[in-house]
Amino acid sequence: MLEDLTTAVPSSTSWPAAYPQGYAVVDVETTGLARDDRIISAAVYRLDARGEAEDHWYTMVNPERDPGPVWIHGLTSEALEGAPLFQDIAEEFATRLEGRVLVAHNAVFDWQMIAREYARVKREAPVRQRLCTIALSKELGLPLPNHKLESLAAHYGVVQRRAHHALDDARVLAEAFRPSLRAAAAGGVRLPLLECRPLTEWSDRPVAPRIGQQAGSGGYRAGGWRPSRKRPACPYPNPGRYEAGRRLKQGMRVAFSGDTSVERELLEDRATDAGLHVASSLSRLTSLLVTNDPDSGTSKVVKARQFGTPIVDEAAFGQLLADVEPASAV
Repeated sequence: MLEDLTTAVPSSTSWPAAYPQGYAVVDVETTGLARDDRIISAAVYRLDARGEAEDHWYTMVNPERDPGPVWIHGLTSEALEGAPLFQDIAEEFATRLEGRVLVAHNAVFDWQMIAREYARVKREAPVRQRLCTIALSKELGLPLPNHKLESLAAHYGVVQRRAHHALDDARVLAEAFRPSLRAAAAGGVRLPLLECRPLTEWSDRPVAPRIGQQAGSGGYRAGGWRPSRKRPACPYPNPGRYEAGRRLKQGMRVAFSGDTSVERELLEDRATDAGLHVASSLSRLTSLLVTNDPDSGTSKVVKARQFGTPIVDEAAFGQLLADVEPASAV
């Protein structure tokens, strides 16, 4: 059972009628961050409309490949050898998600990993909306030093027992989400809900086995997926160009060029979730160009040089995303 937290509960008459009727707080551990990486464990805490826990569920998943950074998640090949395949737990996982808003810390990552796993088994995850607790903490103006889960947990006095264990991470997030939800309801805050659309293209192409993986033992590459959606318009005005040494600000126009270690769609979704405007082209209004090859001759890089647009690499952009300044009040 979740720990009893002291955040005041709005009365039934003051609870926002537009708020969702239920939530699935999710955490997945994976073999890595790339689009061909796999889920190796998953946990779900189901919460009611007011954030009270109903039940929880956890499973390990055999990724049919090397487990990746064991030093982080602690799941070895030996531990995962007898675990079910994703196709074996897909139905149970779906029942835990169906009809609920998916809640996660950096929710776009968890959602995309889940969506890909369902696409591999030719199914669709029953999720229509997601809520990122990073975005919610920003909406609430919580005085956090950064946007790590441990900082959010510490703010509410939630004790982490096994970091990077899916079940404990989901528990911690559920305990931190409940007072956040109540604070949002008490303040009439609009929840930062985003639409989840299923993948519309998928092709499983074998990839070279990783270290420790035998040839033919599995492995996938998401060679042709793309979200079938148009990004929502950025609700914030463009505050101008990014200045080195300062924070990004909501409303800034960000463009990307060239290859990235984290897939482009994920980076763009993170930027959108942070309140930035993702631009498909570069103009004099662009606030920042993100590229790992600033000396390349791509049209965006050339235009950035011509216009004097600031350029940062992917790693620096990731650090800037962790602390985006809210848009100025209109």
